[in-house]
Amino acid sequence: MPPRTTARTAFLARLTRLAPVLVLLALALWPAQTASAHGFSTTVYVDATQPERGHVRVELGLEYDLLVVSVADTQHVDALYEAGQAAFDDGDTDAMARALADHAAPVLAYVTGRFAVSSGDVACTPVQDGAVTMTRREGVPYAVLVLDETCPPSDGSHTLTSRLFPDSEGYVKDAKTVVTYELDEQHGSAALDGSHPSFSTDQSLLAETWTFFRLGAEHLLTGTDHILFLLAVIVGSRRLREIVLAATAFTVAHSITFVCAATGLVEVPARVVEPVIALSIAVVAAWHLWRLRSPAERYAGLELARGPLGLDRAGWLRLGVVLCFGLVHGLGFAGALGLDRELSGSLLWSLLVFNVGIEAVQLGIILAVFPLLSLLRRRSPRAGAWVTGLVAAGVAVMGLVWFLERVTTG
Repeated sequence: MPPRTTARTAFLARLTRLAPVLVLLALALWPAQTASAHGFSTTVYVDATQPERGHVRVELGLEYDLLVVSVADTQHVDALYEAGQAAFDDGDTDAMARALADHAAPVLAYVTGRFAVSSGDVACTPVQDGAVTMTRREGVPYAVLVLDETCPPSDGSHTLTSRLFPDSEGYVKDAKTVVTYELDEQHGSAALDGSHPSFSTDQSLLAETWTFFRLGAEHLLTGTDHILFLLAVIVGSRRLREIVLAATAFTVAHSITFVCAATGLVEVPARVVEPVIALSIAVVAAWHLWRLRSPAERYAGLELARGPLGLDRAGWLRLGVVLCFGLVHGLGFAGALGLDRELSGSLLWSLLVFNVGIEAVQLGIILAVFPLLSLLRRRSPRAGAWVTGLVAAGVAVMGLVWFLERVTTG
């Protein structure tokens, strides 16, 4: 058998022997990883307007099944849990609305106990306006509750505070409340969480900018699937030019769909987006494993390939794959922000800053990981091939596990 064939066979045989270990590791980490990859968290959506002086109209969108279990637990209403979960399991939105209507008092007590509007230092008085209605956001049932807040005279500013679905309840982690408002002759957006539960309409532009930058950075840091996709791109890039082009393609692609989805121009159900994101992780990681079949690729030097922009045919194909999947990831980023309103200068600014937060973390990960891989490849091409191959194999397995989980539960 020729030496090149022998080396290739041995390399693939070793990866094959490691596959069961990687599968077992992925299955062991599955519950924890799924929780951090767009699961076991929630976003509350708030639209606050001022129909007249002294009144603030607040429309809250709350994830239905989470609202049911939280109210049932904290308000001790077992009947709501039984009726609400039965309706949820049946997918009957009319029955969901009836379950909430039949227990309107504890639902209102839960929401108003954790969400408040104040004028100056004085709290406004909330009254429910109409019955709870049902809608869907990214394929998930949401309950819509409208409050009419009567507010005392003030200095012209209002403060909104949200402590809905706190970590202490034990059902979700890092719940966020995304607010759009037209109050006090101002309009804008804000993002609230456990660390920053309040904002005032007289906040500075700098404060609003920092809020959305932080939200974008936190979304990428806590979105394990997006981090693994980026890691798959990094380990599959052997040269600085490759990672720059891949990162640029990913950024351009997800920015396009991010803006389109966040402004309502494009709407794709989460049951489609989330499995494709998981599949993209597996595909991009497996692409690197496929190229490692060749000893020439495995132990090649770092010289640039011949072709436009220093990419060969395989490099351009990989770049196209990253570009296509970047479009899908943009839909996932938009789902986290959920600013459902008409395009405006304020909205575009919020989207831009959120995106900058994502890119800052993405750049930080690239700067932390890629130079180390480049140094390893220069010092020992064989070790570099093994390290990137094992990382890519682990990422590919995790992506496939997520894909199967999201398809079967979507």
